[in-house]
Amino acid sequence: MTAPAAPVAPAAGRRAEVVRETRETKIRVALTLPGDAPAAPKISTPVPFLSHMLEALGRHSAMALEVEAEGDVEIDDHHTVEDVGLVLGAAIDQALGDRKGIFRYGHFSLAMDETLVDVALDLGGRPYLVYELPAIAGKWIGRFDCELVREFYQALAVQARMNLHLHLRAGGNAHHVVEASFKGLARALRMACAVDPALDGGTPSTKGVI
Repeated sequence: MTAPAAPVAPAAGRRAEVVRETRETKIRVALTLPGDAPAAPKISTPVPFLSHMLEALGRHSAMALEVEAEGDVEIDDHHTVEDVGLVLGAAIDQALGDRKGIFRYGHFSLAMDETLVDVALDLGGRPYLVYELPAIAGKWIGRFDCELVREFYQALAVQARMNLHLHLRAGGNAHHVVEASFKGLARALRMACAVDPALDGGTPSTKGVI
């Protein structure tokens, strides 16, 4: 795993902007937390299928998501896909701030034609990925290598300090499986990031801190 992205602007009003530049990629992500500011996603990456998935993530999470990415795709798409996950996760982490007052947990079961994907997550600050999408192992969607889906989610979970579970329950069409996972993640994030009025601004943990 590469080093975490560096902030270029402090999180304020549940919003963050992060830029990460290396010899392999240059990534910028700006966002509001899911559910806060519905807006058309602004996505520009050199990996068309990744751009398609990020547009779905932005739209279904109801956040103002902007992603600008450049990368060494002449080698392959790995660095770009992973680094977008890193920077997106870092931006979510910064926008969450101290994580007080949020629901913290989110889950969604997303149906897409023959496919059903369950997504559950915990924004409790302890990164962990459970990834069970076996139907896409070794598959390609156009020129997109589905092995990179796991790399994206691993990077996202680590940098967002998120416990993320993804489970395929039915189906096998690779495009449907990946898209259902992104849309399910969007909806679960929207739930977890929402303000829980019962907490009255308190920390959603018996430890008193996340």
